[in-house]
Amino acid sequence: MDRKILSLLIHDGRISLAEIGKRVALSSPAVKRRVDRLESEGTIRGYSAVVDQVAFGWHTEAFLEVFCERDTSLEALRRTLTDHPEVIGAYTVAGDPEAILHVRTVDIAHLEQTIERIRSQPNVVRTKTQVVLTTLIERQGPLERA
Repeated sequence: MDRKILSLLIHDGRISLAEIGKRVALSSPAVKRRVDRLESEGTIRGYSAVVDQVAFGWHTEAFLEVFCERDTSLEALRRTLTDHPEVIGAYTVAGDPEAILHVRTVDIAHLEQTIERIRSQPNVVRTKTQVVLTTLIERQGPLERA
């Protein structure tokens, strides 16, 4: 039942508790109790608007592989990346790079400046960049297996 409620909230964060109740066959108070519990447990971490970044002039998207010095801690890397507002996601990965960054910039020149700023950090050895041409799918992760 929680997964059904969460799926509805992910699809439409502004859906009313009454509408959720109709779709999952629960009363509004029962849905509210479940949503409150999911919030207090940390399953629901917050609510936000999904904004089209292109509408605000952020036209260029890229993924950067970041290679660091051997003794770079995750916390040091996190501190380094936090100072770059263009980094919208940062992930450690299995494989050669220490991290992969999801970056959004205004244009290619801005992307180049961002890459140079990241490369100039003391613990960053090199980067490798892939520029996004088209976003085919962008969504929240699934709550249920296919």
